[in-house]
Amino acid sequence: MSAKLVILDRDGVINQDSDNYVKSLDEWIAYPTAIEAIARLHRAGWRVAVATNQSGIARGYYDENVLADMHRYLRSLVHAAGGELAHIAYCPHGPDDDCQCRKPLPGMLHEIRLALDLPSLEGSWMVGDSLRDIQAGEAAGCRQALVLTGKGKRTLDKHPEIEASRVEVFEDLAAFSDWLLAPPSV
Repeated sequence: MSAKLVILDRDGVINQDSDNYVKSLDEWIAYPTAIEAIARLHRAGWRVAVATNQSGIARGYYDENVLADMHRYLRSLVHAAGGELAHIAYCPHGPDDDCQCRKPLPGMLHEIRLALDLPSLEGSWMVGDSLRDIQAGEAAGCRQALVLTGKGKRTLDKHPEIEASRVEVFEDLAAFSDWLLAPPSV
């Protein structure tokens, strides 16, 4: 049986991203259509989780308490829209810390699998805006989708082979959700 699970990257998929890092709750600005998309997925029987690299912690730009505030706010927005997040996994390490959780490695996706007591991630989706997200999803056995919000357009411009691969490409998370929840064509 395949998992009805969608794993989302955070910055650039759920909320606006910044090349200077999202360092505070004031800088964390949700895409309203993404919040509604998460709620729709949840109401349709999909579990939704988040896997997010947060190297700003290792770099000293913010701490885990600030990150917890951002995630409490995210959960409250999703809840107010009628949805729920099943799990949020984050990597606080920097790119040179040699951890096993930082995407493109699949550590956070395996953390989500264990937290949700799933035998595998077969049939689940990894949705992101970067090549690292796609690579993590592939390494964990997920289907992959790239959204063009955040760094998505830049990612597709730098890696046009993505469109020719098995990766699905969507304008944003709402478009992915519409596609995933659409009744199968006859």
